[in-house]
Formats: sequence, structure tokens, C-alpha cells
Amino acid sequence: MHKSISEFIEHHYLHFNAAALVDAARGYKKHLSENKKMLISLAGAMSTAELGKSLAEMIRQDKVHIISCTGANLEEDVMNLVAHNHYKRVPNYRDLTPQEEWDLLEQGLNRVTDTCIPEEEAFRRIQKHIFKIWKDAEDNGERLFPHEYLFRLLNSGVMQEYYEIDPSNSWMIAAAKKNLPMVVPGWEDSTLGNIFASYCLKGELKPSTMKSGIEYMTFLADWYTASAGDEGVGFFQIGGGIAGDFPICVVPMLYQDMERHDTPFWSYFCQISDSTTSYGSYSGAVPNEKITWGKLGIDTPKYIVESDATIVAPLIFAYILGW
Repeated sequence: MHKSISEFIEHHYLHFNAAALVDAARGYKKHLSENKKMLISLAGAMSTAELGKSLAEMIRQDKVHIISCTGANLEEDVMNLVAHNHYKRVPNYRDLTPQEEWDLLEQGLNRVTDTCIPEEEAFRRIQKHIFKIWKDAEDNGERLFPHEYLFRLLNSGVMQEYYEIDPSNSWMIAAAKKNLPMVVPGWEDSTLGNIFASYCLKGELKPSTMKSGIEYMTFLADWYTASAGDEGVGFFQIGGGIAGDFPICVVPMLYQDMERHDTPFWSYFCQISDSTTSYGSYSGAVPNEKITWGKLGIDTPKYIVESDATIVAPLIFAYILGW
């Protein structure tokens, strides 16, 4: 009988992708033991998959020092926080007809694989409060990043009446309490990004009230410069897409475009991915390809776990946390 998740993993996960999972987790722990910092990037729908149940504790225990995520992951953790009881699971989602999909739409249920996010309870509960925060900031001449507005929302306490999960399972609450550094590239394509754009179209808000992606990149450049020391920062990538592609480029930008030749490479790299390399996919590119782009060094510890991130990430986090 294995007394913990970590012991179970050590005993059973010995080959193939299972072994890669263990190697990556051990490498992560070693990286932290050397007092180096770690970036985690979140793509896909990891917040709707309730990754907060493990990621929040990673944040509280200082096992992650900066997060790069899509706008969807930024907001969907908060949506789950305030509307969890109204979500609907559709286990037979592969068998739905177009008419059945339309019926979900008419019920205000927006489907993410087998999980439907309730529009009224999730989006609209947040909208009226976040609009006030946006508007107040604009009236005061403030400009903030998308995540900073959500931090302000959560830290204000105005959403507490809607909480439908244990707030300790919300990674955004954990991040807001620590004011964790974040970058959210491409935020405009998220639901709240669309809502913000609609207020701009109606003349109720100005686009300049929201800091831009370029400003996220310059913030990240300053953060990396201050945090990397001589040995670099680690990069733990969940999925692909802009959440990973955007932040990893900061190293070659600093080295090549800024000509700061003392900039260290990323000093650990792991990606959990099911993307296929032969399709020319950036998301599926094996770590060694990143050497050619000036992102990783020859000696950077590199891991790739070709599997389902919703299964792999919580296991790796459990191992790192000693569960």
C-alpha cells in the first residue's frame, strides 16, 4: 500500500510518458532547490478543468513565481469560483447533434468539451462588478493590466457572496493575495476581453484604460532581467499556443534585439503536450528546436510529456508538493 501520491508515482511510473512525468517533476524540484525561479504557462482550458485545486497550493508555497496564461484561463478560474454549482457536465458530448448544441446555447450553456459554463451565472455575475472597476480606474486616470483588474476585483471582496467552491481551490485568489507577477498575452480574445471591447465600441470605456500586450512583454523583460540572475528562470509549459510562445521569446529578445549578451537562457524546460511535431506545430516542437531560436541552451534540462495535461499537471504538482 502506497501512503501518498508521490510514493505511488515513484513505484508505478517507470517507463515511457509515465517516466518522463517523474523525470520532469524531479527536475522541477531540483530547480527550486537551487533557489531558481519558475514560470508556469497555462493554455487550453486548465482553469475549467479545476487545476486550481493543485495550482493554488503551488502558488501559496512559492513553487511558482510568475504565470503566463490565456485570457480564458485567467477568467475561467473566477467563473468556476462564482458559478460552480451551475456548471453542467455532458459526458456524451461526442454524440451531440447540432440541434442539441443549439439547445445548450439557448439555455445559456457554453460548452468546453464535456463541461458547460453557465453564461448568466458566470459571465454576468462578474461583468457588472468588473465594469465598475474598469470605469473607476479610467475616471482616476489609471491604466492596469487585465490580470490586475481581476486581482482588484477579488481582493475587494465584492464577489464573496457568490463563491460556490472553497476559495482555497481558486488559483486566482492565491495569485491575487500574493500579487503574483503575470502576463496574459492575447487577452482580447477572451470573454472579458470581448466585453471590454464592447464597452469601447459603445463609447463607455477607452481602449487605453487596458494595458497592452507590448506592455506585458516589456514588463516580462524587466522581470526576467531582475529575476534570472546568472543562471536563468525555469519554464514549465502546460499545452501550447500563445501562453507559452509569448513568454519564452523574452530571452532571445533580450539577447538578440536588446543586445544584452549576458542574458541567461531559460534554465529548465518542460512541456506537457499532445501536439504532433510533424505538422509544423510550434506547440509540438521538441525542446531541442528551441536551442536554434536562442531560448534554451545545450545544457538546459529538457523534458516533454506527450500526454493529457489535465491528468499530468496535477500529478506533477502533487509530487512537487510532496502529497
